[in-house]
Amino acid sequence: MTERSQNIVILGAGLVGSLQALMLAQQGYQVRVYDKLPDIRRQSMSAGRSINLALASRGRHALAQAGVLEQTEALLIPMHGRMLHNQQGEQKLQRYGSRETEAIYSVSRAGLVSLLRDEAEATGMVTFYFEHTCKNIDFIANRCQFNFQDADLFIDFDYLLACDGAGSVARGLMQQQTQHPDDFSRELLDHAYKELHLPPDTKGDFQLPQNALHVWPRNDYMMIGLPNPGGDFTLTLFMPKTGPVSFASIDSKEALHALFDQQFADIKPLIRDLQVDYFNNPTGQLGTVRCRRWYQSNVLLLGDAAHAVVPFHAQGMNAGFEDCVAVMDVLHHNNHDWSVLFETVQMVRQDNTNAIADMSLENYIEMRASVNDPQFHIKKQVAFALEQRWPDYFIPRYSMVMFHRVPYAEAYARGRVQARLLEHLCRDIQSTDNIEFAIDFDHAERLIKGSLSPIVQVQ
Repeated sequence: MTERSQNIVILGAGLVGSLQALMLAQQGYQVRVYDKLPDIRRQSMSAGRSINLALASRGRHALAQAGVLEQTEALLIPMHGRMLHNQQGEQKLQRYGSRETEAIYSVSRAGLVSLLRDEAEATGMVTFYFEHTCKNIDFIANRCQFNFQDADLFIDFDYLLACDGAGSVARGLMQQQTQHPDDFSRELLDHAYKELHLPPDTKGDFQLPQNALHVWPRNDYMMIGLPNPGGDFTLTLFMPKTGPVSFASIDSKEALHALFDQQFADIKPLIRDLQVDYFNNPTGQLGTVRCRRWYQSNVLLLGDAAHAVVPFHAQGMNAGFEDCVAVMDVLHHNNHDWSVLFETVQMVRQDNTNAIADMSLENYIEMRASVNDPQFHIKKQVAFALEQRWPDYFIPRYSMVMFHRVPYAEAYARGRVQARLLEHLCRDIQSTDNIEFAIDFDHAERLIKGSLSPIVQVQ
């Protein structure tokens, strides 16, 4: 490994910053990583912040590129589909993919970020600095100002990679100092979320089937549950901020119990500290960050700092990890010439991250409402049947995003065409019984091959 001379600083020691530091270190770069929070390896995460995430094929590929996928496996719980809970407490598993092997994985945020930090430090090339708050960036002098223990520190860099999240200080400073502040936007959703805890049973076992992402879809709002390695679930309640059923209206214990008695009666008795969690845990904001320009001088935005998305397609972490892969691919193909890195990474990633932002917003409607429509399930079964016959032409959009590495922008564009095809093919189908006999597959083949080119899989 050739040791390289560039002075690299990463702002943010979260999942993206830690993976990027590890990947750069493996290519001979000395990296310093600064984060405003304490080290999660030594101090527990504050209540109410998402403690588990969904890892999909894109994220798994990035971890494999960094050589840490095998170490990650012990943290993962496979989820093969959505377990839908209706108002009467009935459960129905809706598989994510047409193949038994297709799953997404619940992973502990703290466990994964700790592993990445350990691996980065083990290279001997990465140093983490925690509880360092970034106060300013001098984009001309290539210097960061941090506050640490009430003292100001000034850190010089050749290149700074800002992986400091949706509330990015670096992005805010770019916006302040540019002549085009509209190049940066943060669009808040009129819905918010709150986390609740479903503990294991008295034997330490899961109280719900563990290999599924549980969803209580209620049209304008919903609750989801992801399994954790300790036998518990993290439940997340998503509701409008205001309105008849909203965080504004559920403002008393009476209103809370009435909501759960009516809408979530199957799960309510299992949530040990419902009132405590609801009234003590923070109400989180949901928003989308878009940037027309990802860099200024020698500072590049990555991950949520450049393209935060709402969590309904489980792609925030996965998209950020794809950024890390893109950085390393551009360096590799340009002989580690940093002068072309920033512009090329933006060119490669920008349209794709805008596409996943749009798909994530659309998926919220699917999760909370569309899954209650029988026609939705018919279309899903037909889509699986088409994929099984013509996998080089037709892959359901969800599968392209979660189980393949088809670029997001391509998945979005193909998905729109496929949606029109499914609307046409399913218009006279009334149930999921005997789907194979309800479709004219010769007609379907002509439509598919006349409308779609073969899919080029990313290796």
